[in-house]
Amino acid sequence: MSAAIRLADKGIDVVLLEAKTLGWGATSRNAGYITNSIAADPALLGLLLKPERLRALYRYAENAVHFAESALARHRIDCGYRSEGIVMAAVSKGQLRHARRNAKVLAAAGSSAEFVAGPDAGLPEGFLGGLREGVGGTLNPGEFALGLRAATLAAGVRVHEYTPALDVVDTVGGVTVETPRGRVRARKALLTTNAHTPSLPGAPKNLATPVWTSLVETEPVAPERLDEIGWTSRAPLVTLHMILESYRVTPRGTIAFGTRRVQAGRIPLPDRTPARHVADDLVRGFRERFPGLRDIEPRRAWGGWIGMSSTWLPVAGEASDNVLYSLACNGHGFAQAQYVGHLLADRLAGAAPHADLAAIWHGRKRFWPSLVSGPALYAGWLADRASDRLAALTKQPSTPSDRRHPRRRRS
Repeated sequence: MSAAIRLADKGIDVVLLEAKTLGWGATSRNAGYITNSIAADPALLGLLLKPERLRALYRYAENAVHFAESALARHRIDCGYRSEGIVMAAVSKGQLRHARRNAKVLAAAGSSAEFVAGPDAGLPEGFLGGLREGVGGTLNPGEFALGLRAATLAAGVRVHEYTPALDVVDTVGGVTVETPRGRVRARKALLTTNAHTPSLPGAPKNLATPVWTSLVETEPVAPERLDEIGWTSRAPLVTLHMILESYRVTPRGTIAFGTRRVQAGRIPLPDRTPARHVADDLVRGFRERFPGLRDIEPRRAWGGWIGMSSTWLPVAGEASDNVLYSLACNGHGFAQAQYVGHLLADRLAGAAPHADLAAIWHGRKRFWPSLVSGPALYAGWLADRASDRLAALTKQPSTPSDRRHPRRRRS
């Protein structure tokens, strides 16, 4: 949608094909974080990448946040956006040490993230500190998707919903896209199919591995309960586990949380709902992280497919002479996918490559087979739970919030 709007603004005739409805996928089903994070661990990136490359990546990620915020204002999208930053939070001393190392790497890379720790951070009991991102925040992703859809239609884009692309053929004269309802002939094409990319002929091989992520939302929580457990800042939280956990307070006063246990998928991707054991594990994790809120009940669960690149980094490039692609997600792409779409639209229109696009440009290089698989993701979950058990051995048997709020039973 972002790319289509940009092309239409330039007076270019643009057709947007969508297999379902605009925003149906990860755009509307995510946790609602606008973040300048990159999926790969900063400390690891600091070892693997040259300093200038790392600075370019975090400059790109921070500019993506500013672009998303400007899109909200430009299109007047009312989606409850709160510019409050995000804390990459530590729940163990080992994670806190890791956060401190990451803070040094990010400072050298020019990121606005800063290390925070102690009671002054306003984090819930059990969260020892972490990295506070200086930009970004949270919003309602479904409301955002509807707002951007309205902006796309208002821009004059020729939108065809419920029209999946079945084949993309690049010839000397341009690109032909086959659909169940006919074909589109165009000078250039842009593939932004995220988790569904492996099903599309012409897309780079090994570009994306589909991964299902799940989220849960609780019943409303009284503000004084949040104050009592120490969550006075109300900062959205993302833990520093191998497979992250996210927790945030919504404008409705509920707590939305997710990820923790993810599952790899196979093409064709099915329509599905969260598995019961995955949702139960998320709820169990919530009660472990927030013992003072053990009586708070879950109300609903949902999820969706995201695409993981084999590099764990956002990427864009050329599938062929007239076909560009983007995979700017890896679970952190709410802002970045929009920004990359905008930058790729400029490239399609003949503009000189932007420095931020160059930071993630993969060109026509091949992708190695991904290490993301069902067994690997399960092993990551097991490793995270082992680290939790080890951390629990060093903690006191109870906390003040445990004593104040014994678990309540419902009749």
